[in-house]
Amino acid sequence: MRCADAGYIAQAHPVFSGHAGQRILLVGQAPGPVEHDQSRPFAGRAGRQLMRWLVRAGFSDEDDVRERIYMTAMTTCFPGRRPDGAGDRRPSAAEVALCAPWLDGVIEILGPRLVIPIGSLALERFLPGQRLDSVIGAAYTAAGIPISGTPRAAPVLVPLPHPSGQSRWLNDPARLALLDRALATLRQMVMWADPPR
Repeated sequence: MRCADAGYIAQAHPVFSGHAGQRILLVGQAPGPVEHDQSRPFAGRAGRQLMRWLVRAGFSDEDDVRERIYMTAMTTCFPGRRPDGAGDRRPSAAEVALCAPWLDGVIEILGPRLVIPIGSLALERFLPGQRLDSVIGAAYTAAGIPISGTPRAAPVLVPLPHPSGQSRWLNDPARLALLDRALATLRQMVMWADPPR
């Protein structure tokens, strides 16, 4: 609503999914046009890739992912296309700031044991000043300290790159190896945060 009132988007249409009691929080950049139409996070091509990654990280299938993970984004409404038409527009810092109270409220209500920031915009919120290349593949405390072994406190952060086909980050084989390590780390942290019942 705030971004619409400020003139960044024509109409507010927040997209998120989840329920109280979920122990895992996934935070992306912003919904895309498919998510806007379906009112479900990660419903498009990037979402299918993300679901494949999460299955590799120990979830049984997409239904299991959606049942166990609360999904939201740095801005909860589709920001629109880029002016040149080449992909979706990245939300501005002002838009992120307008939506921050929503995310803060979600974190306060859920009290997640595990947070999965997806892509560089979410990474900046949870591990400010870090680059994907330096953090993908490991788990961190909320203060940004790398974790080895079993975590001592929640929340634990396990960042992932953005699964969008627009991202060139995964075109490097060394970065694919980082993704493999991240998914193995995520598997361990999911077992700690939300073991299967």
